[in-house]
Amino acid sequence: MKISYTILFVFLTSLTFGQRDFSKVTIKETALTDNIYMLEGSGGNIMLLVGKEEVLMVDSQFAGLSDKIKEKIKTLAGAKEIKYLVNTHYHGDHTGGNDNFRPATIVAHKNVRERLSTDQYSKAFNRTTKAKAATYYPDFTYNNEMQFYFADQQITLVHMENAHTDGDSGVFLADANIIHMGDTFFKDRFPYIDLSAGGSINGLIEGFKGMLLFMDEETKIVPGHGALAGLGDAESYLEMLVTMRDRVQESIKAGMSIEEIKAAGLDKGFESWGTGFISGEKFVDTIWTDLERKQE
Repeated sequence: MKISYTILFVFLTSLTFGQRDFSKVTIKETALTDNIYMLEGSGGNIMLLVGKEEVLMVDSQFAGLSDKIKEKIKTLAGAKEIKYLVNTHYHGDHTGGNDNFRPATIVAHKNVRERLSTDQYSKAFNRTTKAKAATYYPDFTYNNEMQFYFADQQITLVHMENAHTDGDSGVFLADANIIHMGDTFFKDRFPYIDLSAGGSINGLIEGFKGMLLFMDEETKIVPGHGALAGLGDAESYLEMLVTMRDRVQESIKAGMSIEEIKAAGLDKGFESWGTGFISGEKFVDTIWTDLERKQE
């Protein structure tokens, strides 16, 4: 089977591995409660829980932004030390700053440690990313679900199996009714599914369905990318995932080639979702590649 990755490769290679200039990046905070914040900069969204004496942080963005992020945290938390850093998955726009936030204790799914500690080959990029230094690795890992307590909050980490990657965590703050979804959720945009890192369209759908059980009309949802979201946004996102998966699957069953499928306008009704990181054609290509490889 010929894997159709050409357009995805060109787009993501220029975006992910090109030279980055962080000098003009501003770290913006959104208050979710009086002591919980969402930070936006470049890369994955960060969530902060400021306790009386220490801080819990979810994701660390790129290493080149660590100083700016630290300055922003200082304005929100003063001189309080970052006690815990939770990684929602292993990608560099979420873990790149890990080393810079030591001596924080890093927590993540076990596959995050596995991928950070070994060379990773990406078929989409035809590129091998070398293993990171040990200071980037999680100190504590889990298999399916993990709970701990910080600043009067119950913190629940739930593994979404083979979703965006094979190591995705949803991070739920039960008492505050806030959840960080990592890159399993791109608000109002088609997501990037990292097939080389164990991601899959069906795993993403099933994992997202499971996380919806943690949500209600009052839940504040921090997406991996995009603005703060709510239940309606999550439901629309899941509807899009299922619809796009089904359209590609039906086209495959009809005997259409990938060229015909990409030209068929399968993103009808979701055109605006393709104006961000992943276009409709790229998303169709990813779904096709994933479904076709499972038939081999």
